[in-house]
Amino acid sequence: MKKVVEREQNKTYYRVLHLPLWIWVFFILPGHWTYDLYVHGPDRRHWIWLAAVGAICAWRGLRGRLPGVEPQPYITHYGADLPNLPYRVICYTAAWISLLVPFILNLIGLSMAAVTGRWSLEKLYDHLYYPLALLVIIATALNWTPRARRSTYQEGAEKAWFYTAIWTVVPAQIAIWGVWRLAGPLGLSEVRLGRLRLAVFVVLAALFFRFSLRGRLPRTQRYYAPEAT
Repeated sequence: MKKVVEREQNKTYYRVLHLPLWIWVFFILPGHWTYDLYVHGPDRRHWIWLAAVGAICAWRGLRGRLPGVEPQPYITHYGADLPNLPYRVICYTAAWISLLVPFILNLIGLSMAAVTGRWSLEKLYDHLYYPLALLVIIATALNWTPRARRSTYQEGAEKAWFYTAIWTVVPAQIAIWGVWRLAGPLGLSEVRLGRLRLAVFVVLAALFFRFSLRGRLPRTQRYYAPEAT
């Protein structure tokens, strides 16, 4: 069994830094609202939802019931067969939805825009966001979702897959936002802009995914516990 944590208590700054991450995960969870936020900016719905999410996450954080915000690490050894706690299952399921579903919709939307020159992401969010989110929830129910499974036995590998997703998704999506902001100064047509954004998106995602698979990025090193006999 491989030891992974040397501390008995999580440091205060470590706990505090995890809190805004979970606020963000749950804040962007309502996909149709999030799309409106990106396109039109925040409105009354967003501020009310942010206040509610912030209050609930702060309450759960004070009680030590958010991953990374606990007073003590829950998992101290890779390969420890512990029951996964309900709040961890809920939080990591929500995190996978917030990571994967917008990424998939952006990939579909960029591919369509590169061919047609028309941006159809609003319709994609309306029709596909919640069915895709439901698939992640079903995967959790079937005990497939990394870090949201019923046991922490393969946490050493599942944690790495989770951070692989973060490294793959986040830089690619920030990059295509930056390309979109430069669209005016570049004077590109809709088709050329769509192709440029798609190329940037795919290349960056593939590059970070490759580095993550090789364990070259933080927290992407894998440890697989021996299969139980």
